[in-house]
Amino acid sequence: MMESLIHAASSYAGQIDQVILVITVLSGFWLLLAEAVLFYFVLKFRRSRSPKAEYITGETKEQMKWIHWPHNLVLVCDIVILVFAVKAWYHVKQEMPPIDEEVKVVGHQWAWEFVHAGLDGKLGTDDDVATVDELHLVVDKTYKFKLEAADVLHSFSIPAFRFKQDAVPGRQITGWFKPTKTGQYDVPCSQMCGIGHGIMGGQVYVQTADEYRQWLEKKTAKSAAVSVKGVDRIAMNRGGI
Repeated sequence: MMESLIHAASSYAGQIDQVILVITVLSGFWLLLAEAVLFYFVLKFRRSRSPKAEYITGETKEQMKWIHWPHNLVLVCDIVILVFAVKAWYHVKQEMPPIDEEVKVVGHQWAWEFVHAGLDGKLGTDDDVATVDELHLVVDKTYKFKLEAADVLHSFSIPAFRFKQDAVPGRQITGWFKPTKTGQYDVPCSQMCGIGHGIMGGQVYVQTADEYRQWLEKKTAKSAAVSVKGVDRIAMNRGGI
């Protein structure tokens, strides 16, 4: 159902969609049944038929079954939903799979900062590549994210991944995702974070390994060129040129 509205592009997107489908079907059944009963009684006891009012205490066995049975059936539906939801939650939040790479995400007013591991494949080294509103990932690679907020509460969301996690100031929150389809996907902020909240949005680019390496080499070379120019400028100033 969700796939027809928003493409699913992560390893656990299908499981999240399954939970939403179960909730929709069970809730929809009770909604339609309740509305059908409502309209039935509206028509049956309409004013033109001059129905005679009757006082019902709801204490007899015959009357109580109209409360107990629906209540028990709804409880069973709730348990079914809970089973599917807890199973998905445990898989996404508690089972950390083997990690291929790490990425750092920082929410600012009003932009996303992404720090990618450089050519050495390790985050937190000198060759890290930082971007603004632009996250690059390799398809079928499992990523561990380190999520932070630089100022206020933000919410890092990738709808195509069926992923959403609040970013809290003063905390680093970790988790994982595994993109399974190449393409370009939206990265909105899903938490009101100030006057610029509406324009705070980025893009995630899921690429093949070759495409990602080409992008990474290009960014690394560009950063190196900028650094060399900066050093040359300092040297020229010190030389009085």
